[in-house]
Amino acid sequence: MVRVIMDHKGSGKTKQLIDLINSAVLTEHGNVVCIEWDRELVYAIHYHIRLIEASDFYLPNFEVLKGFVSGLYAGNYDITHIFIDNLSKVVPIKDANQIEEFLDWMERFSDKNGLKFTITISADAETATDGIKKYM
Repeated sequence: MVRVIMDHKGSGKTKQLIDLINSAVLTEHGNVVCIEWDRELVYAIHYHIRLIEASDFYLPNFEVLKGFVSGLYAGNYDITHIFIDNLSKVVPIKDANQIEEFLDWMERFSDKNGLKFTITISADAETATDGIKKYM
């Protein structure tokens, strides 16, 4: 399962994500991971959540992020949910086709491994392509 929360900056996406993360730690039967650009959420999310600061790693494109996510899961098969806050900051690419391809890959990875993904994207939801809207 892949879920995208997409709206313009300042619309409350991160607050919604924080609520989802904190409720996931209570309902998931495995480990929960949150990937964000900086450590903005460190005091807002439950201490059992594995918080990864993406700026510590070189993630220039979606191929590298796929490897990063695959490596996380390979190192810990108990991960049940991965949250990514502000995808366009984690990977500095805003091309809708590349985002769609990445979301489709995540859906296949999710189905194969029984893992959930929730992602925020800072952009007007009205501009989302059909390939992105199917995850909203």
